[in-house]
Amino acid sequence: MRFSQFFQLNLEQPYLDFLDIPLDTDVAAFIDPTGLKQLDSEFGHIAQSLMQTFFDKVLQEIANNNLSNAISLLSHLSESNEFHLGLSKGKARGHGIGAHNAHKLGLAISQSKASQSGLLQDLEDTCLVIEGIGSDMISDAICNIIRGPLIEYTQEMCNLHNIPLTPNIKSGPIWDGDKWTQYFTSLPMTSDGKAILVPKIIIRHNISYSSSEYYRHYLLEDMQRDEISRATTLVHYLKDGSPRVTKTDLLNKYGKDKKAIEAQTINHRSALENYKRDKGNTLTHALDHEDISEITKTPKLEWSKVQQEFSLISTGRSTAHDYENLIERTLTALFYPCLNHPKREKSIHNGRKRIDIEYTNSAKNGFFSWLAQHYPAAKIFIECKNYDDDLSNPEVDQLSGRFSPSRGKFGIIVYRKCKNAHLLDLRCKDTANDQRGYIVTLSDDEIIELIKERESANPYSFPLLKRKFDALID
Repeated sequence: MRFSQFFQLNLEQPYLDFLDIPLDTDVAAFIDPTGLKQLDSEFGHIAQSLMQTFFDKVLQEIANNNLSNAISLLSHLSESNEFHLGLSKGKARGHGIGAHNAHKLGLAISQSKASQSGLLQDLEDTCLVIEGIGSDMISDAICNIIRGPLIEYTQEMCNLHNIPLTPNIKSGPIWDGDKWTQYFTSLPMTSDGKAILVPKIIIRHNISYSSSEYYRHYLLEDMQRDEISRATTLVHYLKDGSPRVTKTDLLNKYGKDKKAIEAQTINHRSALENYKRDKGNTLTHALDHEDISEITKTPKLEWSKVQQEFSLISTGRSTAHDYENLIERTLTALFYPCLNHPKREKSIHNGRKRIDIEYTNSAKNGFFSWLAQHYPAAKIFIECKNYDDDLSNPEVDQLSGRFSPSRGKFGIIVYRKCKNAHLLDLRCKDTANDQRGYIVTLSDDEIIELIKERESANPYSFPLLKRKFDALID
């Protein structure tokens, strides 16, 4: 049984911002620290800070010869099953460091020449040079380090979908940037215990760092150049006289395990620096709907069903909530992974104003990425109007009043139909000309057009949105 089934959400995975976890096992997926560092959002920034402060603290304690303190810090990265991520084939059990491995890892880091020389700077570096540390352990450790933000995210998703929260549940260890703490909080309780949800935008098939990739494509290549420059016995000469050192010969001489990788990294520091730089500069893309369907073993998204739903809801105040629900789940699927973290009825200005739906703009390419590069668009605001009649100035002014330079100055009004679409476009253009923000309107038919665009070879370009935006600024 999945989380959504337990709470009878009647929503399939594409309509959910979080990973719809099975309650009795794990999803074969991971949180990638590199991907988290590339997430330019409030959640991403907090997660990045927590990861860095934690490992800095561990290294600081080791540098000060406080090994017991370092081990204590590491021991809180417990083998937790609330997240349901990893490689378990049976019951979810987590792959965290835990008390037993904390002592071994603390000793390994303290005795590591890479650590002593200052080469280890991030938690994920350990999986390159320390035996026994793999992608599942790194991912589970990060889950625990960012448990605080994940709990807040879980509570927000539960509020969004009217999922009951049970009060006075132990949070588990929370890293606050300086120390571990714990408190009682509210969490969803399932038949398998408490659950902590993970945004699907931070899920990957694996973490970016790979010791074999690092060794073969970075470190060994540095070693080849070094052997040639020193004209060692490993150098062979081709018929044309050019020198050559094979990677096989290097592996046979220096070894293949992580001890060998660490030893050679000390002698070739630039290899690790280049590897980390290239990883940081290479975007790790979020899993798409098809990828997530595959790893969660859930049905694939059928866009035709989405289109059909618009004809099932009539206009008018009595069905306004149903229409807003339809828009939220449709746009969550349609704009993923560009937009994420939906919030309903978001209050601003001390509760004096409310936004129907708010998304965080996390786009790495396509229309929303372009928008964020040229205009304030950290948040994207959606207003839903299930009217029988045409929209007028008050509806446009209502949305523009929600804008600010920090939140964003772009929004979308979704509506059913319009007799005078040209007049509505002029009202939005007036708002842009008055420097009160940029508003695009979308009818039912235009949302269906966007769905068809999504099925194209460039699913995130959304040409219709670009044309409408260009019309505002022409």
